[in-house]
Amino acid sequence: MRILGINALFHDPAAALVIDGRTVAAAEEERFSRRKHGKRPLPFSAWELPEKAAAWCLKRAGLRPQDLDAVTYSFDPALARPAEDMGLDDPWDHLRLTYAREAPGFLRTALPGLDPGIVRFVPHHMAHAASGAFAAPDAGDSSVLVLDGRGERASHLAARRVGDRLEALHAQGLPHSLGLVYEELTEHLGFLRSSDEFKVMALASHGTPRMITELRRHVYPTGDGGFHATGVPWHELCAPRGADEPWTQDHADVAASAQAVLEETLLDLVRWLHGRTHDQVLTLAGGVALNCVANSRVAREGPFSRVWVQPAAGDAGTALGGALLLSAGEGDEPEPMTGADLGRDWSDAELGAWLKTAAVPFERPPDIAATVARALADNAIVAWFQGRSEYGPRALGHRSLLAHPGHAGNLERLNDVKGREQFRPVAPMVLADRGAEIFDGPLPSPYMLFVHDVAQQWRDRIPAVVHVDGTARIQTVDPGREPLVARMLGEFERLTGLPVVVNTSLNTAGRPMVDDPRDALECFGSAPVDLLVIGPYAVRRGDLFRTEDAGGLR
Repeated sequence: MRILGINALFHDPAAALVIDGRTVAAAEEERFSRRKHGKRPLPFSAWELPEKAAAWCLKRAGLRPQDLDAVTYSFDPALARPAEDMGLDDPWDHLRLTYAREAPGFLRTALPGLDPGIVRFVPHHMAHAASGAFAAPDAGDSSVLVLDGRGERASHLAARRVGDRLEALHAQGLPHSLGLVYEELTEHLGFLRSSDEFKVMALASHGTPRMITELRRHVYPTGDGGFHATGVPWHELCAPRGADEPWTQDHADVAASAQAVLEETLLDLVRWLHGRTHDQVLTLAGGVALNCVANSRVAREGPFSRVWVQPAAGDAGTALGGALLLSAGEGDEPEPMTGADLGRDWSDAELGAWLKTAAVPFERPPDIAATVARALADNAIVAWFQGRSEYGPRALGHRSLLAHPGHAGNLERLNDVKGREQFRPVAPMVLADRGAEIFDGPLPSPYMLFVHDVAQQWRDRIPAVVHVDGTARIQTVDPGREPLVARMLGEFERLTGLPVVVNTSLNTAGRPMVDDPRDALECFGSAPVDLLVIGPYAVRRGDLFRTEDAGGLR
C-alpha cells in the first residue's frame, strides 16, 4: 500500500510516505516554510497542513495524490472531549476539533486530485507508539511508552507491540500531563512554550533539586501505570523570568527539581510497564522522549535491556507512525528505520549549479573529508551539508556545524555563532567503535537521544563538548551508514589525536535547521562560519568576500 502520513493539528506539521511497509520519505514543514516548528500550537493555526512537505514526499516517489491508497491524520476527533470537561483552560480548543473533522476536505484542496474518502483518522498516541514500536530495529515483541503534552483526551500511553499489532495497556487522562507541566515551567522561565523545553533541560544541570519535595506534591506516579501532574504553583517556587532577563540560581534550581521529578515518574511508569509485559526492549516516543537526560536514566536504572527512542519523537513523528500503523494493519510488514536521513537531497551537479547561480567562489577538493578535517584541526568552524536532510530535531551529520572539541572556547564561540544562550551545550560525534572508551552510557547512540558520562581522563582533552555536569549528548557514527563522516573523523584523529568532533545543528537561534542549498548559503553568509562544505564543494569565507574572485569553480 502507498500511504501518506500527515501530522498537522498541534505543532511540528510533517508528512511521511510509506510504501509496502517501507519508509520512503519523511520531512517537516518547517524545513520548507522556514517557520520554526512549522507554526505555533494554537487553535487558530490548527487548519494549517504540511502542504509542501506532503507534495515533496509524493514527488520523491514519483506519485500523484490520486495514486495513494490511504492518507493518515494523526488525531481522531471522535475520541476528543471538550477542553473544559478535561480540566484544560483552552476556550478555543473547539476550533481544533472543527478543523480536525474537516481535514479530509482541507487535504483535498492542498493535494489536488486526492480522494478525501481515503483519509483515515489515527489516534494521536497510537501514531506516536507506532513510530517507536514499528520503526525501531530488531524490536520484535516489545513495550512502548508515549508521553507528551496532550492528544485527544490523554497525555500518555503504555502499549505493547505483538507481531504487527499494537495493544494499548494504559493511558493517563488529561489534565494530568508531564509534557504540559514541563511546558508551563518553560514559559515561567522566560522561554518559548512548546518550543524551548530543551533549554530547561540544559539549565537544570546548573542547579540543584532543592525544591523537589514541594514538586512531589503535584507531580508523582500513582502506582497503577499512571501519574498525577497538574497544579504546580510555579510562582511560589521562584519568580518568573522575563525573556530578556538573566537567569538566576533559583531558576536553575527549579529546573533541576522539575527534571528530577520527571525522571522519577518516568522510572515508575517504565517499571510498571515491564511488570506487565516482561519484554526486553522498550521504545519511547512523544515529545517527552526528546528529554535525553531522562532517557539515559530510564536506560541506566530501568528494567529493560535495550531502550530505543524515535529520533522524530515529537509530533512530527506521528506522520510516520500513523502511516506505519495503517500499513501494518493492512498486512504490509513494517520495515524499521535505517536512519533519520529521510528528507531532501541534491546531486553534485545540482549543488554546483546552485553555487554558480549564487556567484560564490568555490572549489572541489580531491577529498572533501580530508579538507574538512584539516580545517577543523586548524580550529575553523565548518558548515557541513551532505546527503538527505534529517527527520526530527537533531543534526546527525547531514546539516551540521562542526568544530574542534579540544578548545574550551569553542562552546562560547559556537553559541555566539548561533546566537543562543551560553548555558547550552554542544554535542560530540564519535566513531561507533571508539565511543565506549570515552563515553559511558547507552551505545550505540546514533540519534543523540541519550546523555553519557565523559571519562575523567578525556574531559580536559575535549572540553568544548563536556557539559557542566560532566556529561555529553553523543552521536555514534557507523562507517557503514555514514562513510563520509567516518572518513572525516578518522582523518581528524590522525591530525589531532582526538577521535571526537563537535556537532551541532546547522542553523541560528529561532530558525529551522538548514535544509536546501539556499538555506545553507544564507546561513553561511550571515554567520561567522569559516568553511561551507556542500556536497563535494568547499566555499571559504575569506574567498567569499574577495569579490574579484567570485563567480565560479576554481
